[in-house]
Amino acid sequence: MIRIIIAGALMISGLFVLGIATIGIFRFSTMLNRIHVAAKCDTLGALLVLSGLIVLSGFNVFSLKLLLVIAFLWMCNPVASHLVARAEVRTNPNLESICDFVDMTEGGELNHDADN
Repeated sequence: MIRIIIAGALMISGLFVLGIATIGIFRFSTMLNRIHVAAKCDTLGALLVLSGLIVLSGFNVFSLKLLLVIAFLWMCNPVASHLVARAEVRTNPNLESICDFVDMTEGGELNHDADN
């Protein structure tokens, strides 16, 4: 009974985080802010929901598979979000008028060419 309550609390909190992230994606105006919300809340929401499923199933092969899914998400989600944000910075010539950011490229100039 306690295991069901803990699993339910984890899954409901994960769904809450994912719901807030969905609202945040629609509320923010710039692409970089939307990527930030999606990356952070996707990772946390998936962790909470999958942790609830692990608690619910107990210690078995299925829970080990879910742990591997969590590890895969934690490794791939930040990398994918970084690559999408990097593509936005490189291809959006109007980014300087929308966002304040520090230019970390060599020479201090942004390179807006898509082939670099």
